[in-house]
Amino acid sequence: MLVARPFRPKKNTKAPKEVQRPDEKPGFAARKVAADILGNVVHKRRPLDGELDLQSGHSGFRALEGKDRALVRAIIGAALRHRGEISEILTRLLDRDIPEKTGRVLDILHVAIAQMLFLDIPDRAAVSLAVDHASVDRRVQVYKGLVNGVLRRLGREREEMIEDLDADALNTPEWLFARWSETYGEETARRIAAAHRNEAALDLSVKSGPQEWAEKLEGTLLAERTVRLSQKGAVDGLAGFEDGDWWVQDLAASLPARLLGDIEGKRVADLCAAPGGKTAQLASAGADVTAIDISKGRLKRLSENMTRLGLSVETVTAGLREYSPDSPFDAVLLDAPCSATGTIRRHPDVALLKRERDIETLSAIQKELLLRVADWVKPGGLLVYCTCSLERDEGEAQIEAFLAERSDYRLVPATSAEVGNLPESVSSEGYLRTLPCHPVGSDNCAPGMDGFFAARLQRV
Repeated sequence: MLVARPFRPKKNTKAPKEVQRPDEKPGFAARKVAADILGNVVHKRRPLDGELDLQSGHSGFRALEGKDRALVRAIIGAALRHRGEISEILTRLLDRDIPEKTGRVLDILHVAIAQMLFLDIPDRAAVSLAVDHASVDRRVQVYKGLVNGVLRRLGREREEMIEDLDADALNTPEWLFARWSETYGEETARRIAAAHRNEAALDLSVKSGPQEWAEKLEGTLLAERTVRLSQKGAVDGLAGFEDGDWWVQDLAASLPARLLGDIEGKRVADLCAAPGGKTAQLASAGADVTAIDISKGRLKRLSENMTRLGLSVETVTAGLREYSPDSPFDAVLLDAPCSATGTIRRHPDVALLKRERDIETLSAIQKELLLRVADWVKPGGLLVYCTCSLERDEGEAQIEAFLAERSDYRLVPATSAEVGNLPESVSSEGYLRTLPCHPVGSDNCAPGMDGFFAARLQRV
């Protein structure tokens, strides 16, 4: 007799497959941090350097591994350098403006498009992580489908979307492009704008033996004293860093101090001194340097750099309006507060953060400081005024007005030989005027340098 046994389903001995959360995927954290920082710069007008500071910057950025921090820097750099192009592309892709008020959707899209068009990152990775980001951000979850659709359409219609973009004009604020066109001509303005789309090279100023250091670090010697590196990466791991044999300083930023000539044994004031590249130049040339800056924090970092370099300087935390020296200096170097439009290739957020009205405000400050510190120079001594600005109001116009008011000063024209044989960097009037598109004297390295103005004045 057969007896029916009760049915017992087989037990599933396999563990349930874990579904990976979007925010746990490799690369997600870096993209999220990139969008966060981009939003802080664009919408909250926070300087990019502050966001990327490893001591006090964005907490998410500081928590990332080194390779992910490098990725964040690359993404934000591309997103800012090409912001005008990306905005125009989105205008073509979207039928209407996105009503989301915080700008978060646009931040996510800008980060993704920067990767798709300007970095060596596969479209599928950029699109997938952007959609994941939208799906976990409560502010923009409703736009997840839009993010997916827009980016996939860009992948399909890439050539059509980018074929007639005027990158020079789009990536430069209209007011700034107009100023450069008026001052330098439209062709040069376009060359400047084109230079800003490329990341700045890493330049080093060395204490001695520049050719030997160029060979040791596999770099290129420029303007007789600057070593331009071909590789990127953390500088504190390079030979010579711990021993204080060199410091980071853009080629153009190293030129104004050269106009002081032989300063060994002379008392020299470096005004608005931080972060200290020019201070190091002056001290390593044998000058007795007093470095003055209004920022206690920045001056502390300057002092730390001087300690690493084995250089001795006096530091004074003070504003130039309040400070007065006990006795005049043999020479004064005034690196005046300015709009910094000459550093956009290195600091792409400057193009977004500065406004045309800032030029007028800063020009008034520069005039005041220049007239004040002119009394700190001995008769026969030199005063070098410089700014990292491309604006004539902060350069040539300042000196013309100063000389009209101070008859006890005369302009001592700069020469190409004094600045490493860079003829395009010396104007017909004898001013130092570097542009981001100027050649650097070698075809074996990345081109360009920061935009700087400097004038050498003598008290007679």
